[in-house]
Amino acid sequence: MRPHCTPAATTLDAPDAHVLARFYRDLLGRPVRKEEPGWVEIAPPGGGAGLSFQTEPLFARPRWPSERSAQQMMMHLDIEVTDLPSAVERARALGARPADSQPQNDVRVLYDPAGHPFCLFTRATAGT
Repeated sequence: MRPHCTPAATTLDAPDAHVLARFYRDLLGRPVRKEEPGWVEIAPPGGGAGLSFQTEPLFARPRWPSERSAQQMMMHLDIEVTDLPSAVERARALGARPADSQPQNDVRVLYDPAGHPFCLFTRATAGT
């Protein structure tokens, strides 16, 4: 019999887990579920999969777009928003910076304070 498996969180490494967790907590409006030295979890108020952050002393910022000699991006977060310009402005106010490359009109690529790329996007609606 196959065991039941449920993703509980996506974990991001950072030079300081608490700094990065604060950024995503404020950006997403998610409460802290667990906090200890070098580790923070945030999650939706009603439960479900969250984001975890762990301090990694040897953390190297990923490079996007990729370069052969640099740390490769291993994953990124896609965050749906209702108002792209306002969401970008909020993320920047919290410490994100926009990527030089913006490959799509309805998506904005930014870097979080630790350098992880993430995307803010609006979902296209029918008839538009």
